[in-house]
Amino acid sequence: MQIGFVGLGRMGGNMVHRLIRDGGHEVVAYDPSAEARAAAGAHGAAAVGSLEELVGRLTVPRAVWVMVPSGSPTTDTIEKLLALLTPGDVIVDGGNSRYTDTKAQASRCATRGVTLVDAGTSGGIWGLQVGYCLMVGGERDAVDRLRPVFITLAPPDGFLHVGPSGAGHYVKMVHNGIEYAMLQSYAEGFDILEACEYDLDLRAISHLWNQGSVVRSWLLELAERAFARDPHLAEIKGYVEDSGEGRWTLEQAIDLRVPAPALALSLFTRFASRREDGFGNKVIAALRNEFGGHSVRTETGAASVPLTTPQ
Repeated sequence: MQIGFVGLGRMGGNMVHRLIRDGGHEVVAYDPSAEARAAAGAHGAAAVGSLEELVGRLTVPRAVWVMVPSGSPTTDTIEKLLALLTPGDVIVDGGNSRYTDTKAQASRCATRGVTLVDAGTSGGIWGLQVGYCLMVGGERDAVDRLRPVFITLAPPDGFLHVGPSGAGHYVKMVHNGIEYAMLQSYAEGFDILEACEYDLDLRAISHLWNQGSVVRSWLLELAERAFARDPHLAEIKGYVEDSGEGRWTLEQAIDLRVPAPALALSLFTRFASRREDGFGNKVIAALRNEFGGHSVRTETGAASVPLTTPQ
């Protein structure tokens, strides 16, 4: 199908590439960065220089996927699109917007006859290679119309319409809350291994644990990659950011009176990482770099671009 795509960063650019390469979709792509537009054009997208041009290139009824940072960037982009789109068009918010913001945006779009679909998207920099897990909320008719795009982006069984507007971002929010606790668990385990009296090969142990053990996971595969490159993570500073979803999930747990002590401690430990360093925090920083391409801080104190990309 034909789709417009706004935002060609680490994930957005790869999503456009996958849509064209694996699905043969016609993509009209926009990003403020000329370099990002050129990269999308090299993969076969029709790269344009403005939102106005993007909307003008699409056939009515239009579909536009927005893949920009949550908060003001997403809100501002949707508002600009609403001034250009017409009734019957669809906007997909594929970022990590807060679900309450998504519900408000969906209502705002509906007053203009435009449908908003929220697609919680997981896969990071690996999505081009293995596909993106898509948690989708919104009206069924709009979701069904976009199904060819979702099926191309996702691996087998990797797309699910989870409910009405906001449900997709809600499920993705909780997904990220779980991720926080999983990362913290691995961090503490490897911290104990690193501190013990034995000279242990953490790369080899990561590989071993993925061979039938109950703690095997993709995160352990990424840990093996990180330890192979830097056995003691000496080049990474244990400074761990949080991008918001863990906080939102914890707030929901409090509002719903659901106990979530592992998530709470994981979030607070990230706060502590910004005051003191430790090997466990290095593990989390390294794994976030491996699965999402998130930048890390080096021991020199400077922010660093992602260390690795999928092979």
